[in-house]
Amino acid sequence: MVRRKTVAGVSTDLAIILRDVGALVLMQAALMGFTVLLALGFGEYYVALAFLLAAVVTAAVGGIARKTFEDAPNPVMKHGMVIAAAGWFATAVFGSIPFFLAAHLTPVSVMDSYVPAGANYDPIRVGGATTLSSLAYFQNPLHALFESMSGWTGSGLTMAVHEPSLPRAVQWWRSLIQWVGGVGVIVLTTAILARPGSGSYALYQAETREERIHPSIIHTVQTVWRIFLLYTVLAVVALFVAILWSEPRLSTFESFWQALNHAMTGLSTGGFSVTDNSIESYDSPLVEGVLLPIMTLGAIAFPIHYVVLRDRDPDELFSDLQTRWLFILLAAGALVLSVQNVVALSEARGAFTETGWLGLQNVRIPLAWAGFESLGLSPLAADAVRDSVFQFVSALTCTGFQSSDIGSWGAGGKLILSGAMVLGGAAGSTVGGIKIIRGYLISKGIQWEFSRVFLPSSAVVNAKIGTRVLDRHQMFEEFSEAAIVSTLWIILLITGSVILVNVAPGFGYADALFEVASAQGNVGLSTGITGPTMSPIAEGMLILNMWIGRLEIFPVLVFLRSALFGLEP
Repeated sequence: MVRRKTVAGVSTDLAIILRDVGALVLMQAALMGFTVLLALGFGEYYVALAFLLAAVVTAAVGGIARKTFEDAPNPVMKHGMVIAAAGWFATAVFGSIPFFLAAHLTPVSVMDSYVPAGANYDPIRVGGATTLSSLAYFQNPLHALFESMSGWTGSGLTMAVHEPSLPRAVQWWRSLIQWVGGVGVIVLTTAILARPGSGSYALYQAETREERIHPSIIHTVQTVWRIFLLYTVLAVVALFVAILWSEPRLSTFESFWQALNHAMTGLSTGGFSVTDNSIESYDSPLVEGVLLPIMTLGAIAFPIHYVVLRDRDPDELFSDLQTRWLFILLAAGALVLSVQNVVALSEARGAFTETGWLGLQNVRIPLAWAGFESLGLSPLAADAVRDSVFQFVSALTCTGFQSSDIGSWGAGGKLILSGAMVLGGAAGSTVGGIKIIRGYLISKGIQWEFSRVFLPSSAVVNAKIGTRVLDRHQMFEEFSEAAIVSTLWIILLITGSVILVNVAPGFGYADALFEVASAQGNVGLSTGITGPTMSPIAEGMLILNMWIGRLEIFPVLVFLRSALFGLEP
C-alpha cells in the first residue's frame, strides 16, 4: 500500500493549493487595508469599519493558510491550473465582503448623504426605510459576490444602478480590483511574493499568459507592472484634461476623481464607471476620443508595449501579428457597425440623438468639419456613427464603457458587438474573449486543411503564423488547442444564452446572447438585463460565466475534475 505524502495533516497537493490561494487572499487584505485609509480620509467611517473588518477576516484566513502549509513543495502545472481557478473564485468571494459589510453597517441616513443633490433615482427599501443609494443593493450577498467577481475578472457588469450614489471608498474599491485584476491577481502575487525558482511560471502560464519579456518570470511581471503604472499616469492626465474641458460644471477634484477611476478601469479594460450611464453621461466626443487609445492600449500584448518602449519604435506595433490584426479589426468592425446602425436608424432612433459627430445639437457646420455632411449624413446618423465607433472599440477591447443605449439598438448591431466581445483582443493583454491569435489560428488551420485536399499525401505542407513556420505536427497541435478552446467557449455561450432568454422576460434572444457574451468575454456592455432585479438564476449563471471566461475554461475544468477525482492521473 502506497502512503500519500502529507503536509500539516493534509495531502501535499491540497497543501500546495491552500498555501498559494492563501497568498492571493492575503494580498487582497493589503488592498483592503489601504482602502480603509482612503475611507477615513473621506470621512466615511462606517465604510472604513467595513473594510477594516473585511481586511482582518481576509488576512486571518489567507495568513493561516499560507503559514500552515509553507513547507509544501513548489507547484507544477496541474497545481497551477487549480490554484488559478480556486484563487480567482476565492478572491471574488473575499472581495465581496467589503460590499456586503458596508451595505449592512451604514445607516440609511448616512447612505442618503452619498446621493448627489437633485438625483431622481428609484427608492430602495432597507428594512422599514428607503434610500436612493445603490449601496443598499449589496445587502444581498449574491449582489455583492456578483460585483466582486465582475470587478476582479474585469467584466464591468454591475449591480450598482447609480454609481454616483456609492461612497467614494466603494467607488475606489471597484476601480482598484479591476485595475489589479486587469493584469492578473496571480501575476501581481507572483511578482511580489514568489521567489526565483519557486515554480511561479506554472501559475503565470495557467493564467493564460505564456509570453515572457525576460527569461525570469519575476522580472517579466515586474516589468509589466511598471509599464501598466506608466500608462495609468498618462491616462489619468489625459482624461483629467478632457473631463475638465468637457464638464466645466464639475469641480477640479471631481474631474480628477472621475479621470482617476476611468483611467484605471479603461486601461485594465474593466469598464466600471463612477458616473450614471457610464461614458454616455459626458456626451463628449473629446472624452470618448481620449478613451479610444486608452482602451486600445489595454488590448495590446504587454511584450509588444515593452519592445516599443525599449526600442522607441512604434513600427513594432505593426510588425506584431496580433496587434496588426487588432487595428485591422477595429477599423473594419467600426465601419461595418456604423453602416449597420445608420441603415437601421428607423428601428433604433431612440438610441441616438441629433448631436452629430462633435456633440453639438442642430449644428451642421461641425459635420462638414468631420467630413460627414458631404456623405449626406444627418446629425442623427452622424451620432450613430460616433457611438458605433466607440462601442465597437469598447467591445473588441473588452472594456465595456458604454456611450449609447445599446438595448435600443437593432438586433444586427447587437450581434456585431456580440461577435467582437466573443473574439476579444490580443493574448498577453488585459482582455477577455477567445483572443485574436486563436481566431487567426483557426482561420489558418482551415486554409491549411483545405490546401491539403488538392495535394498528394506525401506532400509537405507547412503553415506560416507571423514569423514562425509550423510543420504538420506543430500546426495540428496549435490548431487543435485553438479549436477546442473556441468550441467550448461557443458551447457555453449558447447554453448560457438559452438559459438567460428563458429567465429574462421582456428580452429577446439577441439581448440574451449579447449579455452572456459580455459576461463570458469579461466586457461589461449590457442591453439592460443585468441589474439587481434580475433572476437569481441568471445572476448566478453570469457569475460563473465571468469566472470561466476570465480563465479561458481549462483551469476551471481542471479544478472541477480535481474536486471530484483528485489530482492523480
